Amino acid sequence: MVAFESGLELSGRFYSEAVRPMLDSAFPGLPHAAALMGRGSEVLGFDDPMSTDHDGLPRIQLFLRDEDLDRYAEPLRQQVPSSFADRPTDVSLHTVRSYFTRHLGIDPDSSPEARDWLTFSEQSLRKITAGRVFHDEVDLEPARQRFAYYPHDVWLYLQLAGWWRIHPEVNLVGRAGQAGDELGSALIGSRLVHDLMHLCFLQERVYAPYAKWFGTAFSRLASAAELTPVLSDVVRARSWREREDALLTAYGLVAARHNALAITPPVATEVVQMWDRPFKVFWGPFPEALAARITDPEVKALADRWPAGAVDQVRELLWHPRERAALLSLLSPPEPC
Repeated sequence: MVAFESGLELSGRFYSEAVRPMLDSAFPGLPHAAALMGRGSEVLGFDDPMSTDHDGLPRIQLFLRDEDLDRYAEPLRQQVPSSFADRPTDVSLHTVRSYFTRHLGIDPDSSPEARDWLTFSEQSLRKITAGRVFHDEVDLEPARQRFAYYPHDVWLYLQLAGWWRIHPEVNLVGRAGQAGDELGSALIGSRLVHDLMHLCFLQERVYAPYAKWFGTAFSRLASAAELTPVLSDVVRARSWREREDALLTAYGLVAARHNALAITPPVATEVVQMWDRPFKVFWGPFPEALAARITDPEVKALADRWPAGAVDQVRELLWHPRERAALLSLLSPPEPC
């Protein structure tokens, strides 16, 4: 059997052994960048032998300066090797500006405002910051670094929104189960598991990928070792009481990780019962503590008016970069009466 070679390794060899020699010979001195970014499990570093059953090609993106693309695009396409390692190849041509505008809907040389950051899905941000740059003479890597992670106050706001997603539902696992709806209780529990996992991505300053690789990426977080068994207990629980107990443990672990970050004063937590109902609820004023540390006026206004988070929360409706105008309108202050 042929040993598996990751897509990043294969594409790196394709550039260094085939594309770079061609460029040096046919287009000496042409400033360019070469990378593997964007779509694909191999960009995220999660590909395996099964991944090669489609699009398992030696592929790269070539980036030219704006003034060079029109002049060299067609000659380059004619010179690019059509096969490598007994496979067809895939080389696409871009400028840094056109690539980022296509994937994020914004010029990479601009200075995104807080609400701009909330229009970028985490998967889109991960796609342009993951992968590998094999060569860079046109400032591709600096453009990637501008989007390496959220600005500090936006990061605080997204954690605030994450806790607000959890707080209204912490008692519903028990309420649905007590009413005889174990399936509904399990569904609510699973959603809370997802939200707690997403908080861990935020706490560790890592963009969360889309559903197929969400769990795999989570397993590589520092928090996964202690949280995975507990979250698995939530998902596997056969009764709402088991589910509730496992969730309380998970809340406590995520809360402890928040306090260890020292981005707010330590947040006191407690397990309480709502009214006289037999449901235990984990409570800590995390949104209030995070809001108090936000200094950017635009982010403060969002925290007061729109504590729902980023575009990922409404991605089913407005997920494409062309919908940024609608999202910006949604996040804009209302016109005065």
